[in-house]
Amino acid sequence: MLALPPLSLYIHYPWCVKKCPYCDFNSHETGNREGYIATLLKDLDNELDTIQGRSIHSIFIGGGTPSLMSADELKELFIGLKSKLIFEKNIEITLETNPGTFEIEKFKAFKDIGINRLSIGVQSFQDHHLKALGRIHSAQEASKACASASQIFDNFNIDLMYGLEGQSINSCLSDLNQAIDLNPQHISFYQLTIEPNTLFAKFPPTLPKDDDIWRMGEQGVALLEQHGFARYEVSAFGKIPSKHNLNYWQFGDYIGIGAGAHGKITDINTGKILRTRKAKSPKDYSSNQAGIIEQVENLSFEFMLNALRLKQGFEPDLFEHHTGQSISIIKNQLSQAEDLGLLVINSKQIRSSEKGYNFLNDLIERFL
Repeated sequence: MLALPPLSLYIHYPWCVKKCPYCDFNSHETGNREGYIATLLKDLDNELDTIQGRSIHSIFIGGGTPSLMSADELKELFIGLKSKLIFEKNIEITLETNPGTFEIEKFKAFKDIGINRLSIGVQSFQDHHLKALGRIHSAQEASKACASASQIFDNFNIDLMYGLEGQSINSCLSDLNQAIDLNPQHISFYQLTIEPNTLFAKFPPTLPKDDDIWRMGEQGVALLEQHGFARYEVSAFGKIPSKHNLNYWQFGDYIGIGAGAHGKITDINTGKILRTRKAKSPKDYSSNQAGIIEQVENLSFEFMLNALRLKQGFEPDLFEHHTGQSISIIKNQLSQAEDLGLLVINSKQIRSSEKGYNFLNDLIERFL
């Protein structure tokens, strides 16, 4: 019998002021948002039977740019959530925000409504990089938003990219030092990748040499760890790790509501893992929130896909605990990966080595 993991809630808000050229998320330049909160709550109603009274461990409101919501819209959403769900006592509730939409009074109201963690999409503290990335904010606005966040919230994250066009190693480290000086509890530090169906895929920027990008990542990680930001996932560094992130990577369950939202739920009665996904178009979503439900067939791959991203990896017994399968079914793949120096394996832990982290996609594909 599979034990039920913690349950999180992801809420997708699909609108933004301007679509960034690197973004492959389900985001749409601001359109008709009227009635969207009511649609979200209707979507949640459809999910309640699958969770049968389980409490909510964390909530993440992403996008798009959910900070475009008014305080009244967020209040309407939270009144609905609290009437339908059981919140754990120390629930983490994160809202993504763009520094270009940061308003101090509105964010004070957001905190009063229930937001206790911000994730601020800075990406860079240098204007020429922000312009190249299509961001709507300036470096000054980014610094101001983070400084204000530190006064309002006890817990906030800064998103930073590296491997940008024209970026040097010193420029990358300068961004990190500015972020560290703003005293966040968490920094997401990740490499710019060119994703299909984006403007950058059609008109690719000239990125730094691979060796320079490698050094940016290596020296950036060292700098973050030197300042007390523990690396607990490939691109996540925290003095306070994100409960929501950890639940994803530890194969937890999560409801997904909103246009294009995905979910993963363990069926209480059968133990089967179900994946859900909602219509991407806000218009299609508004007329039908049911989405698509699929049973996960390759549980071992799903588990390894998440577990190997974590710095500490996983205890061998957790594989059977979460998948209902003996770890012996992936014995050959584990041995081969260990022989190649991609995994560190002992009786208490299986985790990616430093080499494995650097070639994580190749490592994970071995378990397909």
